[in-house]
Amino acid sequence: MLLSKEDLARKNAIYDFDRKIEEMHLQIQRYSQGAENRLPEWERLEMELLHFSRKKINDLELAKNLERVQYKFQNRKKIWLRWIEEAHHSAGVEKEST
Repeated sequence: MLLSKEDLARKNAIYDFDRKIEEMHLQIQRYSQGAENRLPEWERLEMELLHFSRKKINDLELAKNLERVQYKFQNRKKIWLRWIEEAHHSAGVEKEST
């Protein structure tokens, strides 16, 4: 199957979102473990993915791949929010004990 330049650009963008989700997962994991001091900007990634998803995709395979990446983001977001909450809770407990 030959992809148009536009479809190829979309395919690469979807792949980049998938890669960014993996990188964000590792960054937030390091943050929750105290190895990172600054919370990664996962909300910016969410907005970029939302903006991209509003573009019409006619290719069924690309549409399914985008849906998979969006689902992956939502699942990871649940994990990230839990980790962030636990990190803030444990930081509060440490401050109270000192």
